[in-house]
Amino acid sequence: MADLPFHDRTDFDNAERGFVAKLSPAVIKAAGGRVVWNNDVYDFLDGDCPRTAHPSLWRQAQLCAKQGLFEVTEGIYQVRGLDLSNMTIVEGERGVIVIDPLISTECAAAALKLYREHRGDRPVTGLIYTHSHVDHFGGARGVTDGAGIPVIAPAHFMEHAVSENVYAGTAMNRRAAYMYGQFLPPSPEGQLGCGLGMGTSSGTVSLIPPNRDITHTGQEETVDGVRIVFQLTPGTEAPAEMNFLFPDRRALCMAENATHNLHNVLTLRGALVRDTRVWSRYLTEAIALFADRADVAFASHHWPTWGREHIVTFLTQQRDLYAYLHDQTVRMLNSGMTGSEIAEAMQLPPALEQVWHTHGYYGSVSHNVKAIYQRYLGWFDGNPAHLWEHPPVEQARRYVEAFGGTSAVVALAGRYVKEGDLRFAATLLNHVVFADENDSAARRLLAQVYTRLGHGAENATWRNFYLTGAAELTGHPSKAATDTVSPDMLSALTAEQVFDSIAIRVDGPHAWNERFAIDWHLTDLDERHRTTMSNGALIHETEPSGDGADLTLRLPHKRLVSLLDGGDAGGIDHDGDLAVLRRLTAVLEKPTADFAIVTP
Repeated sequence: MADLPFHDRTDFDNAERGFVAKLSPAVIKAAGGRVVWNNDVYDFLDGDCPRTAHPSLWRQAQLCAKQGLFEVTEGIYQVRGLDLSNMTIVEGERGVIVIDPLISTECAAAALKLYREHRGDRPVTGLIYTHSHVDHFGGARGVTDGAGIPVIAPAHFMEHAVSENVYAGTAMNRRAAYMYGQFLPPSPEGQLGCGLGMGTSSGTVSLIPPNRDITHTGQEETVDGVRIVFQLTPGTEAPAEMNFLFPDRRALCMAENATHNLHNVLTLRGALVRDTRVWSRYLTEAIALFADRADVAFASHHWPTWGREHIVTFLTQQRDLYAYLHDQTVRMLNSGMTGSEIAEAMQLPPALEQVWHTHGYYGSVSHNVKAIYQRYLGWFDGNPAHLWEHPPVEQARRYVEAFGGTSAVVALAGRYVKEGDLRFAATLLNHVVFADENDSAARRLLAQVYTRLGHGAENATWRNFYLTGAAELTGHPSKAATDTVSPDMLSALTAEQVFDSIAIRVDGPHAWNERFAIDWHLTDLDERHRTTMSNGALIHETEPSGDGADLTLRLPHKRLVSLLDGGDAGGIDHDGDLAVLRRLTAVLEKPTADFAIVTP
């Protein structure tokens, strides 16, 4: 820690460069008065780092908390600090192109209003989504209705934007509450942001489907007189993502492929494992394609980098970071090491360790290495003892019994706490809590251990997980603050995605003895689908041939989601027995939004 260059103020200079104005107060409310974003609660970061925070994370939080309108270069502005991500505004001949309109419509509208107060009431003439994560499209309807303008996104954007937020959205949102510390009070003892930004807004999530796809690198589009050259980067930070250059402004947008931290290879809220090998290769390609044509590089998070030499250095170090983690993990797994062993052994080269933007404020070397291992070899480390282990509660009961009972384990954990081995103390106490969740002494001590681990973490998401776990051990689980399964998201589902999302809700054992088929004629799309319940699985077919359906429904696509969610079937044209529809909905299980994590 002492060797880190705390004296270097370059990041602070860059984070403040081009400042135009703040939003004051930096509080954004929904129509009913509910606060969906409050950046002013981070004013305490103006002070010195306390003992309850890692100095490196405190520094990162100070940088991320800077909010307002900033000029990136002539004709390009960013609004930062009004949501997790940045909203970039590019001035064209008639209006402005908005890039990545934040998570919530309320925050996006406030960001555009701030811009217009200082640059004029220019209309939105184009919308660009850099990639398929909700903090880069959710606020779209806060800036435009999309009518008559190009809405540009990387190929397969809709498939990934919808599937990630709908299929496993409930579990992801629950875990996201831990990851972003959504219910922790912002304070020197509590939430310090998430490394990538300060947190996630809790307003209205929307989605305007793109009407122009970027399908290949080198594709050039002109929007409102502004030329844009694209680089498609699938499989990097998102399954559908792209970088792009404004050649006439000499400005490069790196989306979320190069930000001022080590990013996630597998985010702690859950996602598909990302490919660090192709991630590093696309950064090499970006340097070759754009470095000689850019004077500034900006991204969907954090602050820009100015000057060709600095841009090349930044992108090269980011490239080397992901390449090194990938190659060394694979090297070590091929020597027989497991993911956890590699995570303990991995050391970054000193030249990378000394650079601020390679530090794990959002991702971490530890969990990224385990993710790379998972991508290649999966969850199983090859040891037969780990092939058929007891689930957590049964394992915990046996451990506690083997150690001599609850009191003995708690006492032993206390000894490890005194010795400073908080990691093993947490393991022991977690077994006690899972063996007997009503043991209040174990819960309190585990909460204390998690609190100490959180206060010592450089990684913001680790801090939030530890501190949220501590809070829930001494309180009650809280529901996720952001609902990513919004009406816009649901309306964007294809019929196949709707049926897939219903199939994963079927309570299999309750449906074992059900046998029926339903034909769905979507009249507005002229599509025909069949769902068949067979051995507890809901099977979907497109354009079914022949007869055999127990019920045929003719309805528009917009009625499909509400109907399958238990809505009224009144007025829907049909043949056959409507009771079959009730038999389907009767075996559908509602996801549990507040399931337990730190308790059984």
